[in-house]
Amino acid sequence: MNFGNMGFMEILLILVVVLLLFGARRLPEIGASFGKSITAFKKGLSDVDRSIKEETREPLAASRSAESVQQDEEARPEPKRLIS
Repeated sequence: MNFGNMGFMEILLILVVVLLLFGARRLPEIGASFGKSITAFKKGLSDVDRSIKEETREPLAASRSAESVQQDEEARPEPKRLIS
């Protein structure tokens, strides 16, 4: 396990320091809190992504309906004149 320039000993040292600072009782609480934070962050990102996709779909639907009306008008033949 190698994280950039950090080796096994550096990671082990960081874990020991964290254990000494927070204690064995608080580590599970900190881990659970960290996990909930990550879940909430991911949920927020997916909500933003979903709202962006919905906003881009709405103008496309409006432009498509305008294009279909224009195409319908172009497809209609000119009415015949009965009186010249």
